[in-house]
Amino acid sequence: MVEKMGAELSREDGTEREIIITGEDSQPERESEAKQEEGHPHEHQSILGTTDAPPPIHDQLYAGVFLNNRTMKHRVEKESKKNCFMIYARGLSITWAENNSYCDDAPVEMAELLDVCWLDVHDRFDVSKLSPGTTYEVAFVILMRSSGYGWQIPVNFRLTLPDGTKQEHKENLKEKPRGDWIEIKAGELSTSKHKEGEMEVYMFEHGAHWKSGLVLKGVLIRPKN
Repeated sequence: MVEKMGAELSREDGTEREIIITGEDSQPERESEAKQEEGHPHEHQSILGTTDAPPPIHDQLYAGVFLNNRTMKHRVEKESKKNCFMIYARGLSITWAENNSYCDDAPVEMAELLDVCWLDVHDRFDVSKLSPGTTYEVAFVILMRSSGYGWQIPVNFRLTLPDGTKQEHKENLKEKPRGDWIEIKAGELSTSKHKEGEMEVYMFEHGAHWKSGLVLKGVLIRPKN
């Protein structure tokens, strides 16, 4: 399901690094509600000589647990008891990303677009993992650097449902706030109608101009309020 990062694209001036993978510890300019919303799993370590028991499983799920080598987080909303997922940048297929510049001991990894003319991020997700009878919204969690450039052409966001139905729109990232985590909605899915199969989520802009300054945290899949 997850493709590894693609080959590098050279530029006339010799620039070869376009997208890097960084650890979450390398914080962007400011935090926002988009990041806080995910929750942070507690690290429960056993200490020799103590009798502390591990927390109940449901408490761990409320806080969130990492899956797939820390490329995904699964949590359960405490009030609704609905499943939520966050697919981090390393778990997505990103064209022109290099895979040799990241921090192995970081909690999660983010992708920062340094200099590319072809933006293409996508992933597939098995909808059977979602809670039944629920409408979900699917959104990219991104941050635009204040030093970013090249976003004069709108970016395409698309969600393809298991039956092939497509929801697609364009967003002008040049007009988005700089330095804060924001969510760009790709679309919605109802598990009342789609109980199995895979949905596909995309963010792309295939223009021939160079762009920089987008930090991608991942794709958020959560029940619609």
